Amino acid sequence: MKIDITPEIIFQTARSGGKGGQNVNKVETMVEGRWLVATSVLLTGEQKALVQAKLANKITAEGYFLVKSQEARTQLGNKQLVIQKMLQLLADALTVKKARIALKIPKSVIEKRKENKQQLSHKKMQRRRLKPGDY
Repeated sequence: MKIDITPEIIFQTARSGGKGGQNVNKVETMVEGRWLVATSVLLTGEQKALVQAKLANKITAEGYFLVKSQEARTQLGNKQLVIQKMLQLLADALTVKKARIALKIPKSVIEKRKENKQQLSHKKMQRRRLKPGDY
C-alpha cells in the first residue's frame, strides 16, 4: 500500500558532521523530516494506530514521526533521502503479515524420527565397554 505523505512532512535543517571539509561548518545540510501522525488526513484511524504501534521508537513524545539524514553532501539530497526513508518505513508499517498456519506433523515422520533415535542409541550402546555383569 503506497501512501504519499510528502505534503504533510515538515522539514528542518541543521549543520551536519561527516564529509564536506570546511563546508560542513558553514552550510546546514542535515535534514530532519517530521510528520504528525495523529492529525494526518491521509490515513484512517486504524492505519494511524498501526503506524503508532509499529514505529513507536521513531515517534517523539509530541507525536511526530521523525527521520533524519546527513548522508548526502547537499540539503536537497538529504531531503530526498528523508522522504524515501519515511515512505519506506510507512509502507513497511502498513503491510499486514499473513498469519502462519501451523501444520500437523504426519505420524510417519514421527515414527521415522523415533526409529532413527533407536538406531543411534543402539549404535552408541554397541560402542560401550563391557562390564563384568553385562554378559
